[in-house]
Amino acid sequence: MRSGAFIACLLAALIAGSSLGAPAALAQTPLPMEEDPLDDRSRRRLDRMEKVLREMRAIVFQGRETGKPVVVQPADTDGQLRMMMQRVDDLEQSLTRLNQQNESLRFDLEQARGELEAAQTRMLQLTERIAPLESAAAEQARAAEEEAARAALDPDEAFAQAAGLMNGGDFDGAEAALADFVSRHRDHAKAAEASYMLGQAYAVRSAHAEAAGAYVEAIRGYPKTAWAPDAMAELARELIALDRAGDACDTLAALAARYPKAPVAVTRKASAAKTQAKCAA
Repeated sequence: MRSGAFIACLLAALIAGSSLGAPAALAQTPLPMEEDPLDDRSRRRLDRMEKVLREMRAIVFQGRETGKPVVVQPADTDGQLRMMMQRVDDLEQSLTRLNQQNESLRFDLEQARGELEAAQTRMLQLTERIAPLESAAAEQARAAEEEAARAALDPDEAFAQAAGLMNGGDFDGAEAALADFVSRHRDHAKAAEASYMLGQAYAVRSAHAEAAGAYVEAIRGYPKTAWAPDAMAELARELIALDRAGDACDTLAALAARYPKAPVAVTRKASAAKTQAKCAA
């Protein structure tokens, strides 16, 4: 039996089966065992045709069961493939554009980051340069305010304020206030005492020359005050610190002559200074 005749038989059986309402047994007709008229190629073709027939039979029975016409859409594989390829091309183009935009944004970001870092560096440099100027300006403003406040004070009030700073341990503030008082009120009754306290304030920060000058101003005329002997003893100590031992010894001799009844604390201080300066007995 040839393959064409066999397929014709299969189609006839399919039509007959669909007319009778029962499926035809197509694949159950055995060929004689002793005959095998189909080669491999024909057998593959026959298998494909049988598959198509089974699908057609399923469609026919589906139409009979539902009572609706069956529309078989041809498979447009090539068209779908072209559509999918077009979509892939569109996606690739979109991806390319996005990559280009990302590269542009990355470049802009790097450039902005570099500009920001440069600006921060310049700002830091300016801050380092401005900070000392601002500090100096603030110090000058503070000093000007304090000077203006002191200028507005009555001399007695100004002295009391300076003495209060000295007794309270604010030696920097006391130094400024006492120096201002001495400068403004040289003829005031408290000017000599203010010079004595100013010498003490200078001595705190080891400003020996300034301290000695203040003590000299304090003891001009050898005032008869409780602090005068101590001012002379302190002057001798500052002169020793300035390597002026001879002047220190002369000062100590004047102290003993001018204030023979000086307090014990002052005489002990003077004795220690005399030993340090190696004064003659």
